[in-house]
Amino acid sequence: MREVCDRMEEEINKGLGKDTNSEATIKCFPTYVRDLPNGKENGRFLALDLGGTHFRVLFIELGDKCSMDKRIYAVPQPIMVGPGDRLFDHLAECLASFIKERELGDEILPLGFTFSFPCKQEGLTKARLVCWTKGFQCSGVEGNDVVELFNQAISRRGDIKINLCAVLNDTTGTLMSCAWKNHNCRIGLIVGTGTNACYMEKLEKVELWDEDRDDPPQVIINTEWGAFGDAGCLDFIRTEYDNNIDRESINPGRQLYEKMISGMYMGEIARQVLVHLVSQGLLFGGYTSDILLEKGSFFSKYISKIESDKVGDYNNCRNILEELGFNDATDADCANVRYVCTCVSRRAAYLVAAGVAVLLNHINEENVTVAVDGSVYRFHPHFHNLMVEQISHLIKPGIKFDLMLSEDGSGRGAALVAAVATRIAAKR
Repeated sequence: MREVCDRMEEEINKGLGKDTNSEATIKCFPTYVRDLPNGKENGRFLALDLGGTHFRVLFIELGDKCSMDKRIYAVPQPIMVGPGDRLFDHLAECLASFIKERELGDEILPLGFTFSFPCKQEGLTKARLVCWTKGFQCSGVEGNDVVELFNQAISRRGDIKINLCAVLNDTTGTLMSCAWKNHNCRIGLIVGTGTNACYMEKLEKVELWDEDRDDPPQVIINTEWGAFGDAGCLDFIRTEYDNNIDRESINPGRQLYEKMISGMYMGEIARQVLVHLVSQGLLFGGYTSDILLEKGSFFSKYISKIESDKVGDYNNCRNILEELGFNDATDADCANVRYVCTCVSRRAAYLVAAGVAVLLNHINEENVTVAVDGSVYRFHPHFHNLMVEQISHLIKPGIKFDLMLSEDGSGRGAALVAAVATRIAAKR
């Protein structure tokens, strides 16, 4: 774990350096978000959130409390892999229908757009997509400014007007949402379909910074740490199962750290281990099922459910094994399946913990809150405790930290980025 930390620290420093950024796997993109909420933000905002197979539109009112009205729209598979214009037309159509249903068309509300794919930001409202992840493969978007593409789709419709004042990543939203109420918050972390982290960095360390150096002399850095290991520095802990998953993915050789951790891959790692153990005659008496042999048939949520059983009780495990075609699994089989799940989830938690420890040591403040969101962290019964245990081993003496579940980072967080941007613009 300490070797993983040392290698990640080296990659982060490369990402922050002007001359070394091009060869770094952890790109450390400046987000252009310079300030955290002060808790006094108020007003009416729209937020858009695209980060997976669903797209959310939210209407948020900030004041003493935060009230929220939202709607979730599907992003169908053909749109996820079709032309880029079609994707942005779909997003614009969802937004237009939301605005009309709620009769919000009379005022032009500030809008924050959470776009949770690796982007190189060139300003608060300009972000070029570096590469698609999470099963998206829309043509004509990589290398282009996603805000411009979205604005073009709005113009093609001509029936709504928006004031898009910030584009952000879900990690930034997670940090902002938590910092609204907790002023020690300096790190945002996602462990869900994918994994990523951001943190508040001093401008003097950000050699890529090309804007003003006015107060506050800081900026949130989007690490894009999912790509850690892409240059081979995690090969010393990767397994045959990791190699298989990478080879069969839609982006071989990329996002290798993410593929060892996130919900998109965790279930498939466990399935590959189980298939291997059956082939060795070590599980289910050496008999497999057609379902288990199907790629993707062992969902990541199964790991959380199986590990939620009390020790010695295999109720969830038996139900899941029956779904997979194993109707007469023994207690020993169930114990072994649970053990495999535990190995996969513990490794994921420890790897994320190593990353968080690196950021805590790098920031080097006495007391830091880490804002966390994502389905794996939220729903796995032991992930939080495993992370806390491992981070505690890896941080410098004297640093205190806590992990805080962030409420709706990509929704409320987007509104807060828009609110802080509006506040700063008003000052100037």
